[in-house]
Amino acid sequence: MQDIAARARRDGEFRLAIRHWTGGFRLRIGDELIGLRVIDGEAHEGVPEPDPMVIELSGPGEVWEPMLRPVPPPFANTVVPNIGPGRLERGGDEMTWWQYLPATERLIELLRGHDDNASRTPDHRLVGHAHDAPVGRYVHVPIDGHDYRLYYEEAGQGIPLLLQHTAGAHGVQWRHLFEDSTITSRFRLIAYDLPYHGKSVPPATVPWWEQEYRLTGDFLRRVPVGLAEALGLVDPVFMGCSVGGLLALDLALHHGDLFRAVISVEGALHIGGDHAGLTGFSSPRVSNTSKARMMEGLCAPTSPVPYVKEVSQTYAAGWPPVFLGDLFYYMVDFDLRERAREIDTSRCAVHILNGEYDYSGSVAKGLEAHRAIAGSTHRAMGDIGHFPMVENPDRFISELSPVLDEIAAANQSEGAVHAV
Repeated sequence: MQDIAARARRDGEFRLAIRHWTGGFRLRIGDELIGLRVIDGEAHEGVPEPDPMVIELSGPGEVWEPMLRPVPPPFANTVVPNIGPGRLERGGDEMTWWQYLPATERLIELLRGHDDNASRTPDHRLVGHAHDAPVGRYVHVPIDGHDYRLYYEEAGQGIPLLLQHTAGAHGVQWRHLFEDSTITSRFRLIAYDLPYHGKSVPPATVPWWEQEYRLTGDFLRRVPVGLAEALGLVDPVFMGCSVGGLLALDLALHHGDLFRAVISVEGALHIGGDHAGLTGFSSPRVSNTSKARMMEGLCAPTSPVPYVKEVSQTYAAGWPPVFLGDLFYYMVDFDLRERAREIDTSRCAVHILNGEYDYSGSVAKGLEAHRAIAGSTHRAMGDIGHFPMVENPDRFISELSPVLDEIAAANQSEGAVHAV
């Protein structure tokens, strides 16, 4: 452990994650106890004594072993899904755990002894003063008698394709698709920020500062429907990821007459989970950084590091209550298990894609949705996680392209029939 203490002191990410902390780590890996002391935000050798400010993790060697591999297998690349009965037990103060979750995750990465960031860095060139493809605007959409000023960016021509971001994030997540001419030559991409997200500031007629933000399906479905009406879109396609992936299936059920197709990225019929147990997501004692760092654990360990960090930066920049509020729809409100069979794919095509490293909207859950929705398609995306369009855009576009090809081909067939 002396070596890991030295590595921790050299690691800029870990040093930032332990600032203002006196505590440390006690890790019991099978029969072995190792540790790291933290004093006034600096790492030191040694195993600290049990204390509320000390984070403890203990579990059998067979649980730790895949987590400590240089390239962990799916769901072993992060601590969070491995905590529970028969796996890892957690000790110490709960708020300390939430506050220093970024340090915990980084320490596990350092314990692997392999962090080849160079091989996970995309090849970028200096662009200079060129503009990116999308152009941003605001449009007013009335919902429940209130004026919602929605920000959106668009680029391309052809079939309208609405793009919905993940919970707690905003439309910048789709930026890589805007720069792919094989997509924008056939599709008009429109990425929007949900109300209260990104540049879509809250409406002036809602006292949002004195209310708990909580996203429901009834409200959420009205956003893309209202946006399509405001922009005059005819037979658009909808694609969303995570919360947006669930919304895609929701729209296919409730508004299949409006959308020609939906693409559900990391979609499922039901997610579930302990929404009330996400205490660190609502506490003023926990910064957005902890919630953001948790999202990195939903990415594949081989995705380019700058793009994985872009995932967390987007989350850290959001309004603090919005992530937990979005997760109400994601974990509690959304459930299509009894109604999925009602979706008519002859009217609205349904395509589902899931990344193998996504332990939330998992491949298994995507397959469950696919089997319940007659006529749907499914793709399991290898070596990618919960944020495919951000964490590994080249990989995602290669998986998405056949779906877009199918939608474009169906559009040409319909055009040929109408021409006759």
